[in-house]
Amino acid sequence: MLSNDQVEYLSSILPFWNKLNDDQKELIINNSSLVNYKKEAHIHNGSSECVGIIIVKSGTLRTYMMSDEGKEVTLYRLFDGDLCTLSASCLLDNITFDVYIDAEVDSQVFLINSNIFSTLIKDNIYVENFSYKATIDRFSDVMWTMEQILFMKFDQRLALFLIEESSKNKSNTLYLTHTQIAKYIGSAREVVSRMLKYFADDGLISLSRGSVTIIDKDRLLKLYLYTNSK
Repeated sequence: MLSNDQVEYLSSILPFWNKLNDDQKELIINNSSLVNYKKEAHIHNGSSECVGIIIVKSGTLRTYMMSDEGKEVTLYRLFDGDLCTLSASCLLDNITFDVYIDAEVDSQVFLINSNIFSTLIKDNIYVENFSYKATIDRFSDVMWTMEQILFMKFDQRLALFLIEESSKNKSNTLYLTHTQIAKYIGSAREVVSRMLKYFADDGLISLSRGSVTIIDKDRLLKLYLYTNSK
């Protein structure tokens, strides 16, 4: 059972809330939970689970695919207020690939029971429309990631990643290891390390143990734009 504050939060996040009748609201309230996940905790492990609809109250989650050899490709990340339906893939017809979701940092996450949400999708057109739109939005994120991997040069992808991370964190210093960066952009650690060293030798960044500092963001952006225009 959710507290009044938690119910108020959900009602502000779910755009269809005011289109639910009282019984449907009670279904969500009685079949949702707020779960605390520690950093690196596994939240969703592929198609073997259907944990339900995920709403991030605080923290950051990483959604990724994994090959049989264990290579990971980050599809997108979820931040405060973000919602994910791919964790309830059992509700979605014709979803044939597995996604994994981990907590990047200590996080608080609302989980809405998948069976209850399935009932709401069938009974309420607003919930159904929301579900499809939310899924399409996430697939757009997935397609953007695939486009980068397939069509961008590696130096371009790495430059874009560093720029985006700097913007998200509002800092030129990124506390990421080479292994973490490799997971985010779907590459090998050795390849990432080699390109980061090239960037550092060129005066674009500086490297320290466990961190990367952007020195010349304008030139880094020009590197991305120049290669992207070819």
